This record gives sequence, C-alpha cells and structure tokens, in this order.
Amino acid sequence: MNNTYLTTEQLAEKIHYNTRTIRNELIDSCLFEGTHYIRPFGRRKILFIWEKIEKDMLSLMEDSIAMPFAHTMEDV
Repeated sequence: MNNTYLTTEQLAEKIHYNTRTIRNELIDSCLFEGTHYIRPFGRRKILFIWEKIEKDMLSLMEDSIAMPFAHTMEDV
C-alpha cells in the first residue's frame, strides 16, 4: 500500500490549520500515533499519513446527523 507522508507544515497547508494547532490540539486527541502519524526510526520528527487522515475526516462528515436547514419567520 502506498502512503503519502506529510510533515506538519505540509499537513497544515493541506487542511488549512495552523501548525501550532495541529501540534498542540489535534495530536493525540484526533490524530493518533500509529494510525494517523508515525515517528520514523523512533525519532522526534513526525510524519502524517495523508490517506488515513483524509479517510477519517470524510467518515466523520458522513456520520454527522446534524443538518442545517433554513428558518423562515413562520418557524420562529
């Protein structure tokens, strides 16, 4: 299986998040080591696995039951 590995900066560009947000808020709360990212050779550097992240983002979107609808003055 071919995976696309991204640095934090590349992932931030792709999903339009700040690198600091990815490091401080998403890692280990939404993005998990071994699933969404790896530390090659046990080092400090993190590489994100794009296909796994994209799959989970899209599945969460499909699972969402909240659907916006237009209100009219009669509904209020």
